[in-house]
Amino acid sequence: MNLESVFSDEAALIPYVVAGDPNPEATKEYVRALARGGADVIELGLPFSEPIADGPTIQTAIQRALDGGMTPDRYLDLAAELGVDVPIVCMTYYNLIYQYGDAAGVEPFVSAAADAGISGLIIPDLPVEESDPLREACDEYGLDLVFIVAPTTTDEREAKILSQASGFVYVQARLGTTGAQTDVSGATHDSLGRLAETDLPKAVGFGVSEGEHAKEIVAAGADGVVVGSALVDIIASGENVGERLESKATELKSGAREGRQEVPQPE
Repeated sequence: MNLESVFSDEAALIPYVVAGDPNPEATKEYVRALARGGADVIELGLPFSEPIADGPTIQTAIQRALDGGMTPDRYLDLAAELGVDVPIVCMTYYNLIYQYGDAAGVEPFVSAAADAGISGLIIPDLPVEESDPLREACDEYGLDLVFIVAPTTTDEREAKILSQASGFVYVQARLGTTGAQTDVSGATHDSLGRLAETDLPKAVGFGVSEGEHAKEIVAAGADGVVVGSALVDIIASGENVGERLESKATELKSGAREGRQEVPQPE
């Protein structure tokens, strides 16, 4: 499924969960709950032992999934069995993709991901300067390749990223790693301003946890929000998880819709 089309009608909600946290069957339940709550894309994390972009909440979830036996093959099986009518994006690290399968290089994983119904990849440790092989494989198998733009990304580097990116641009709301926050960073507004001229949809993540955050971010010019740690915290609690995930997704989606209503419309 083409990711860019998800953003055509309204601001998109993109929740993140770690595959296999705490087990594959639970992940299926949680993804379906998020879809019922209004998710437009599901960012499904493939656990890696050195998750440099992730904060303590998601690192702990990744460890739970790895301890439970999650592997790339089991991840792909899980993705194929989700049965939700929203696109799935795989968020993981380059080493897992490059080392997958019997043949060297990225094509075996990209091919298998396409067969599993995955629509796109987010690889936070892949430098744009070294992304040509993965970009070409994604083009061959019909996957989008999403890149992250940080507050410190230079104009020159941003231009390179935009030349390689497809689906949407992941706008990093603040410096550091992922983690739920109580406010929206001022860097978010600056980054959205710098990206105002790109045709690709812009989804803001890192720290988004409340419907009011989603509203403010979309009103500032974002086309969607990515929410991870706030959802992973619910999963970690083990209490009424499916119901609470659905409710939180509904809250966040409502905030995004309200934010879109505040964006000035062209006359």
